[in-house]
Amino acid sequence: MRLKPNGFDEHAFRKLIAGETRGAGAALVRLSLNLPAAGYDLAVRLRGVAFDRGWRAVHRASVPVVSIGNLTLGGTGKTPFVEYTAARLRRLGVRVAILSRGYGADRGVNDEALVLEQNLDDVPHLQDKDRARIASIAVEELDSQALVLDDGFQHRRLARDLDIVLLDALDPFGLDRPFPRGTLREPVSGLKRAHIIVLSKCDLIDRSGRDRVFARVERFLPDLADRWVEARHAPIDVRDCDSASEPLDSLQGRRVAAFCGIGAPASFQATLASLGVSVVSFRAFGDHHPYSAADVSDLASWARSQRADLALTTQKDLVKLRVRRLGDVPLRAVRIGVEIASGESIVDRALDQIAATALGDPSST
Repeated sequence: MRLKPNGFDEHAFRKLIAGETRGAGAALVRLSLNLPAAGYDLAVRLRGVAFDRGWRAVHRASVPVVSIGNLTLGGTGKTPFVEYTAARLRRLGVRVAILSRGYGADRGVNDEALVLEQNLDDVPHLQDKDRARIASIAVEELDSQALVLDDGFQHRRLARDLDIVLLDALDPFGLDRPFPRGTLREPVSGLKRAHIIVLSKCDLIDRSGRDRVFARVERFLPDLADRWVEARHAPIDVRDCDSASEPLDSLQGRRVAAFCGIGAPASFQATLASLGVSVVSFRAFGDHHPYSAADVSDLASWARSQRADLALTTQKDLVKLRVRRLGDVPLRAVRIGVEIASGESIVDRALDQIAATALGDPSST
């Protein structure tokens, strides 16, 4: 589930449910959201019970499946971690395919698929809400030896051999409320199903904050120390729409107008701040924003009005915009990758095991 219906102001909604929007009207709206949230929570719990007790069928692929998922709606950085996982399996000699539902698809693929296609040109990416069906296609028609399930933690119809769950350090538990009163997709107790927990954007909170998240998760996973990974989003380079690369230091001394349409715009702002970029103005669109010609024209006018000599966005946004300039202002994207701050050996061992199974190593069974 994504917060992305047409005309829906996602950022205003998030401010509302977080209590940042004040006033009697906002309080009344928050109160009115409790009933649908209770209904959503009940439905999710009943669905979980059905899978736990075997009342709902689970399809098992003939090759190992790795799921990358989360507890909350949007913004945890799943796409870079999917890329990290698939790239490592490829380095280990495994033919791998990525499976996703395809939220926000445009002409058959969505922005995440376009980014992954650009960065992993030898890894096919199949999109369909029936991921059990496309798992069979990936194995039988593409000869895949392992599958990476993008945004798969709640997609329990396809069995997985490794469940990696990302928690956003800035809001790991979705305001502790189910959607739409909060952003939880399922109860926090669902973490019991996880094999590895990754605290993403770990550099955006201090040690005491990370320890508090660890302590909360440890209630559900007593052996958490052997499953706990901390990662940050590290800028790699600057790209144009043709994938031409420029070094990060090319941003220094530029007057930058920045914008994005991702689930956690604050993380992009933090990345730019860490690079010492002089951002004169920043605009945030909803997650998976479908840029139109009018948007491009408006952004060009905005960048010009800010007297910017460079417009910056994310790779997810640039692959949809597909333009080199906004009017007279050059447009570039900061490409982001995953950097594991602690627990890298935990991920390596798990993926080594997946690769051994995929390649038929008898010692892996």
